[in-house]
Amino acid sequence: MVPRCSTAKNVARSAGSTTNATGLVSPVATTCVRTWAWPTVAHATSSQQSTNGAMECTSASIRQPAQKVHNVHCARLRVESARLGSLKRAIGLPGATALVVGSIIGSSVFVQASELTSLVPDPVWVVMAWLVAGILTMVGALVCAELSSAYPRTGGVYVFFKEIYSPALGFLWGWAMFWTMHSGILAAIATVFARYAGYFVELDVTGQRLVAASAILVLSAVNYRGVTFGANLQSAFTLVKVLAVMAIMIIGFALFRGAPPAPAEALPPVTFPNFLLAVGAGLFAYGGWHMVTYTAEETVDPTRTIPRALLIGIVVVTLAYIGLNVVYLTVLPLTSVMTSTRVAADTFEVLIGPAAAGAISALVMFSSFGALNGIVLVGPRVYYQMAQDGLWFRFKGHLHPRFRTPDHAIIVQAIWSSVLVMTGTYRDLFTRVIYTEWIFFSLLALGVVLMRRRPGYAPAWRMALVPAAPVAFIIVSLMIVVNQIRVDVLSAAQGLGIVATGFPAYYLWARRKR
Repeated sequence: MVPRCSTAKNVARSAGSTTNATGLVSPVATTCVRTWAWPTVAHATSSQQSTNGAMECTSASIRQPAQKVHNVHCARLRVESARLGSLKRAIGLPGATALVVGSIIGSSVFVQASELTSLVPDPVWVVMAWLVAGILTMVGALVCAELSSAYPRTGGVYVFFKEIYSPALGFLWGWAMFWTMHSGILAAIATVFARYAGYFVELDVTGQRLVAASAILVLSAVNYRGVTFGANLQSAFTLVKVLAVMAIMIIGFALFRGAPPAPAEALPPVTFPNFLLAVGAGLFAYGGWHMVTYTAEETVDPTRTIPRALLIGIVVVTLAYIGLNVVYLTVLPLTSVMTSTRVAADTFEVLIGPAAAGAISALVMFSSFGALNGIVLVGPRVYYQMAQDGLWFRFKGHLHPRFRTPDHAIIVQAIWSSVLVMTGTYRDLFTRVIYTEWIFFSLLALGVVLMRRRPGYAPAWRMALVPAAPVAFIIVSLMIVVNQIRVDVLSAAQGLGIVATGFPAYYLWARRKR
């Protein structure tokens, strides 16, 4: 006899997978069929006995030694099915694309041109650095697009590492995310929002920190109450943001009055190490492109929607970044771009006059607030998934019974990010760890190459030029990371040390789980 798994919403499509009503592949559901089927019989039937997608596992005339193990599999199956049915699918292609674009375009593109221009003091090389960063980001997005179509589950990158390599590496990603990378970028963007708010209301350092923490708490409350409202808000922010960026480019080109004067003194030549540093600075501005993968179980048809959102979003952002920087470089003298801490505002002061400074400050605030919303929305999904897997504090795996959001994870993220803001420690932690993201991304690219050789790997969407594109991505990414380490060995060692603290933490959680 065969232990049977039945569900109101799942039907066995093949020996390797089942698909629920939303189109989400659930390999867990087949474990019961594939592992315990006798050689002559294997089947799964659909049932209308359950309306919430929870599965029932029954067995008949099965040998006693196998029964106990089968019960464990069925219990896991019920938990998995209940979990898949608990998160609300409310994010379509427009919302997913808005998450990609809105999470990337924050404040960096309005202020960071000076850093790139200082490293490569030549307009052509500045634009090239932005373009190379955009191409690298696109290849990384293609990697995540394929993996998200193979593993469309909440947690995204965390799940990819867990499935490709081991739970330990997945935990390490989530660990670094919570303590530094994700919470740190929340604190950084909220601080930029507060600083630009100081243009309209005089704020001292304490006032700025209070405004920044308040922004995090307000958006956490918004996303606590449901993914639908949070995603719709993100779509609105992103639409206005993209229209504003387009308006800046159109006005900049329309009011163009000829090339700015050349620098009076000769500038240093562009070197390859400095070009790599400039690309790295550009990658910082592109940060956040992978976060849409965290919401797979809340995305409609995720195996199709997430790849499309990533491709559309990265193209939009790359064109916007290059267009904005061309405007800066054609309006301001190169030396002014190199020294400006608010290059967008300075550009429009030249084009329109001092009154433009207020408009640009409002735009940066709006853009930062929109990016903050997207990042607040996605992060808790990773912590929720880790808790579901028994690799994080158990209470973080709680879902709000009414709003169907990971409420406890949202609250904890808001508290820790606010602590980083109020203490001012986020910058030291964040700047030491953020470049290590690209070590992780290199491992993801390697993972696609490895998975193509693994039996049973069947993504719904496949990237082209494998292994050439992933290998090129790995080489360039590691060149950037190694070059960064060469420039500041101490900070690099501290950053790697912070991430490495996740190893003993993982083994503590793994022992608790056993």
